[in-house]
Amino acid sequence: MAETMRNSRAARVLYVENGIGYGGAVICLRHLVRNLDRDRFEPIVITGNGAGPYRGIAADATWLPIRDRILDTLGWQRRIKESKFAAAFPGLTTIVRKVLGRLDDAVNFVPFLSRLLFAVARIRPAIIHANNEPMCNRAALLAGALSGIPVVCHVRGDFAAPTRMLRWLYSLPSHFIAVSRWISEGMARLGVPADRRTCIYDGIELQSLDVAASGTPFRQRFSIPEDAFAVGLIGLLIPWKGQRLFLEAGRALLSRIPNLRLVIVGGTPEIWRHYEQELRTLAADAGFAGRVVFTGHIKDMAQVYRALDVVVSASTSAEPLGTMVIESLALGRPLVAPAHGGAAEMVEDGATGLLFPPGNAQALAARILRLHGDGALAKTLGEAARQQAMRLFAVKRHVDEVQAVYERVLNAR
Repeated sequence: MAETMRNSRAARVLYVENGIGYGGAVICLRHLVRNLDRDRFEPIVITGNGAGPYRGIAADATWLPIRDRILDTLGWQRRIKESKFAAAFPGLTTIVRKVLGRLDDAVNFVPFLSRLLFAVARIRPAIIHANNEPMCNRAALLAGALSGIPVVCHVRGDFAAPTRMLRWLYSLPSHFIAVSRWISEGMARLGVPADRRTCIYDGIELQSLDVAASGTPFRQRFSIPEDAFAVGLIGLLIPWKGQRLFLEAGRALLSRIPNLRLVIVGGTPEIWRHYEQELRTLAADAGFAGRVVFTGHIKDMAQVYRALDVVVSASTSAEPLGTMVIESLALGRPLVAPAHGGAAEMVEDGATGLLFPPGNAQALAARILRLHGDGALAKTLGEAARQQAMRLFAVKRHVDEVQAVYERVLNAR
């Protein structure tokens, strides 16, 4: 465990993060713990992954990685679902997938929960902060319930079908933080009363974003010509982030924008390596003629945004409030985003960005083409976007509102 200086008077907050990969949820968590008032709260972070960029958390707070996946049962379920076997024997496939689900509980979930309970007993936190929605972070919810410790659950994702299990999980936390009004309204439909949920927009350290950063080093690193019109999609390489849709829209623009470069920025969770290969196969098509760039995970994101002429969010499932949307707005970049979820809440069409009908590649291509042909509009949108971001997403505002939730929960005990 990486240690930081402890204040014995501060209330310990144990953060549990076990999302699918190192993306916006982890980045926003790091912004939060770095800026907590250490005289009032002491952050300790547990993650289900301890590799790669996760190691940087040790510089922000006391950090304890606990592996949450020993066997890739989710990958097995996916491969079975997509196989010819599934189409030929649907009934048997359902049984096999249920067996794999129980195997996941036995091999992955129960060991993780056991180690988490041991950590909770040793750390003795005043609050457990689950950094993901209840189904994803159910171990943290159960650890809180079994230990008698209040849980604050940070809901950042979409909602599954309202099953009995899901409704029960939503009954466990003392309080919820929703990253957008859209998410908060969804929780209301699951029966969470207004006094148990607070909408708090994610906060980022705006002062650390270099608005004047040069995009030239990024372009040089990935052989993107200075005169190229670079359009980038930023996010983990997982299907619902919309990289396929992005490539489809890009294909429609190849003849309209001869100097087009399509830039796909983001790392790939282990269980989605096959999806990355599918994208690379699509991009290798002769029609693209080497005009698609894959960068993998990039640490210095300011230069990435500054290198792009247009930033795209193409999520095919409604995203609560993507970090890349916040970062793009904060850095004053022209943004094209789908008209659903948090993006529709954050982006005023024609004022701070352009919205398109979700899943519509032709509409996405049309918005990109509009910005290509109207540099003045692109500049105006970017300037207005930055002003809005500075007002809504300052990390101090975010931290103050989260700490107020902690105080409320502690005072209710």
